Amino acid sequence: MKKTLSILSLALTLAFVSESNAQKFSDIDKSVHDIAYYRTERGAPPMIKVVYGRPLKKDREVFGALVPFGQVWRTGANEATEVKLYQDVMFGDKEVKAGTYSLFTIPGASEWTIILNSELDVWGAYSYKEENDVARITVPSSSADDSPEAFSVAFKGVDKGVHMVLGWDKTRVEVPFYNK
Repeated sequence: MKKTLSILSLALTLAFVSESNAQKFSDIDKSVHDIAYYRTERGAPPMIKVVYGRPLKKDREVFGALVPFGQVWRTGANEATEVKLYQDVMFGDKEVKAGTYSLFTIPGASEWTIILNSELDVWGAYSYKEENDVARITVPSSSADDSPEAFSVAFKGVDKGVHMVLGWDKTRVEVPFYNK
């Protein structure tokens, strides 16, 4: 009897310990993260890397509704989008040093304010502080025929630099980075 109680006690202890040490994983994020790189040519080191969350449209009106006009936006989903510059660039009329920056935007109906900010590892735009802005520019927005379901970032090489293209729904915004 004593041996049976000891075995039962040991079995219950092991069951409790293994259950309490089991790893709990969170569900899959509904807005997956993605990375976009810009390289001047195949095999060349990157010039820019963008890490961003990809929210989905899901039959919603996006700009002016889901993403309000005139308010600071994290430019994606979840954590604020981060832009890593591998070399010094011109962003508007301001030189921006190589490094990593949060990308915030203020969408408008016909133009957007694009912001590079020094505060990193932030969730959304909830703790955004204008005093941490490194540079700001205003660029026009345009409309396209296609309508990506997920917010997307791509690059388009231009003379003396690159445009980072932000696209979601029918809205397109080109953000210019030029070689210094």
